[in-house]
Amino acid sequence: MAEYFNRIAGRYDDWYRTKTGQYVDRTEKWLVFSMLQTKSGKALDLGCGTGNYTLELKRRGFDVIGLDASEGMLEIAMAKGLNCIKGDAYSLPFPDESFDLVLSVTMFEFIHEPEKVIAEIHRVLKPGGEVLIGTMNGRSPWFFFKRLKSLFVETAYRYARFYTPRELELLLKNGGFTEVESAGVIFFPSFWPFLDVAERIDKKCHRKCRNLAAFIAVRGVKS
Repeated sequence: MAEYFNRIAGRYDDWYRTKTGQYVDRTEKWLVFSMLQTKSGKALDLGCGTGNYTLELKRRGFDVIGLDASEGMLEIAMAKGLNCIKGDAYSLPFPDESFDLVLSVTMFEFIHEPEKVIAEIHRVLKPGGEVLIGTMNGRSPWFFFKRLKSLFVETAYRYARFYTPRELELLLKNGGFTEVESAGVIFFPSFWPFLDVAERIDKKCHRKCRNLAAFIAVRGVKS
């Protein structure tokens, strides 16, 4: 997978500057940071990619480090002045109880043994530390069509494993986390023309309709 992401790193980063990318990014960040209760401290952006969330955490005052397996992604992230390293999510290069927050957005789709990564997240979090994982929801209408497209055109979705909110919740609970909750946003596909309407619906329905959302997030606390 790292080789694939090396190839698409530039295109991936450019997508955030498109109209669709700006809407998706803005709405997903609203969800992520409305769920997080940790407002400061040391943070790990796990699967940081080109540094989108690493940069946002830094802007919000966190002492943040990003970790990713793709050198191509990391090259772009570090060009933004971010503190990022190459590493393996299955064996995090940090001591026990190093972080107040671990954030991982759209990485879990591309790992094969999520329980091992959850165990590593639990290990490096301080007691009372918070984790938030964001993934794509394969049961949403938008991603159904994206997965169908990936059968004919190579995209990241060809290699992805998708989760439901329930599956993400169980992953954290089985990994020893408490106060587990989930939510979701992005209920309309990218060609939907009325983005202001879409954003209002996202913010109103992010809890009740999360099973239909294209982007889902789950948070938990290390006891």
